[in-house]
Amino acid sequence: MEALPEESDQRGKPPDQRNLHVPESHWRALHPDAPLVEGIRGSGKTVWWGALASDPHRQLLEHILPRARITRATRVSRGFGEAKDNAYPDADTLAQLAVTFAPRILWRTVIAKSLLEERGLPPGVTWAEKTRWVVNNPEPLEQAFRDLDTDLAERGEVHLVLFDALDRTARDWPQMRQLLKGLLENLLDFRSYQALRLKAFVRPDMLEDPSVAAFPDSSKLLNNKVELLWPPRELYSLLWQYLGNALREGEVFRRDCETGLSLAWSRTLDVWIPPAAMRSDEDRQKVVFHGIAGPWMGRDARRGFPYTWLPNHLADARRQTSPRSFLSALRHAALEPPRSGHEYALHYEDIKRGVQRASQIRVTEMQEDYPWVQRLMNPLQGLSVPCAFSQIAERWESEGSLRALEQEISDAEVRLPPQHLATGAEGVRRDLEELGIFERMADGRVNMPDVYRVGYGIGRRGGVKAIRRT
Repeated sequence: MEALPEESDQRGKPPDQRNLHVPESHWRALHPDAPLVEGIRGSGKTVWWGALASDPHRQLLEHILPRARITRATRVSRGFGEAKDNAYPDADTLAQLAVTFAPRILWRTVIAKSLLEERGLPPGVTWAEKTRWVVNNPEPLEQAFRDLDTDLAERGEVHLVLFDALDRTARDWPQMRQLLKGLLENLLDFRSYQALRLKAFVRPDMLEDPSVAAFPDSSKLLNNKVELLWPPRELYSLLWQYLGNALREGEVFRRDCETGLSLAWSRTLDVWIPPAAMRSDEDRQKVVFHGIAGPWMGRDARRGFPYTWLPNHLADARRQTSPRSFLSALRHAALEPPRSGHEYALHYEDIKRGVQRASQIRVTEMQEDYPWVQRLMNPLQGLSVPCAFSQIAERWESEGSLRALEQEISDAEVRLPPQHLATGAEGVRRDLEELGIFERMADGRVNMPDVYRVGYGIGRRGGVKAIRRT
């Protein structure tokens, strides 16, 4: 309870350095030469955005993951993010500017301010004034970029501009897609420089529509995107990072690892780093976690093993588990009252309750991003999956769900509505599949991963109990 965060979504702020786990597999996502990074919600996009923008965190990255090429010679600016910042325009300002200026030019202005502000470019007080100068002075701007690029390259430095929370650039899909397309065009353009670099963290569903890539050579960008993935060994490595660096009890955990399993920790910049075997050897990880949670998810092995059960039941339809859900489930399992006679720190029934709570949090996050999903899920409460899609479509029809959604969109009450609603129930099914909520089985039936199913109150025989919603 001491080690795991009460609130893992820190709104653009990186975690304390002690808790910054750096997966070896993420080196390409962090490397300045990787302009496009894709990850589901909760996968760490905003964590890396914040860590890269933080001098102390970059120093730690330089020591822990040198192949990512984040060094003291890396300068970083913020081009867009969730937090309000004078470094970039907010959604309302972008919407106003988009009436007059092309999205590619809007982002080029933001990038120019990030890179050239020390040189007095682009001139002007308001974003409109700055953007108008960029439109009217393409040659001087390009020369300024080239001069800066040469200066940085000669000094062996890199200047990286970061973009995150791009779903917050607009309040409807058409405008957001145009803004995303404009940013992608800039990502591609800046690949030609030696020392000027851009990096955008994007959710997979935002790249699904072909219109965002409707510009020459977009395939060079999209085919080389980097995915932020968290296989089970990295999720457990993250857990060790938190446990081993807890201020009061971290020493106890580190000592037990060393004396009981001969796994010695190292220290870098006042941060304790788990032993290599605890980060890469899944058999060793299983021993450690089962020492915390017990060997089974029930009274015997037929119910499964905690080490594999937990990430499997937190994965979405793409088989991806977010570290945020993982940590939330474990923290809420730890908050349950101790059980008399139970010899382990966590009880398997409490781990199941932790999954229920993590599912509720994931559903709340989905409500924040896509409010229309709740309207489609409400009529499905009490249903059990897997089931034929016709059962779902019938419930939507009897409740008038799609018609009501169309009306709400017409009244401009729905933020980022489903992209394929115009094609009816099958189109919405596709949208839910792209979000990782629905899974299409080989026989055509619909299944749902527990991380969404439980929170939306939908059943499955023998699965984690669904939460009844009011």
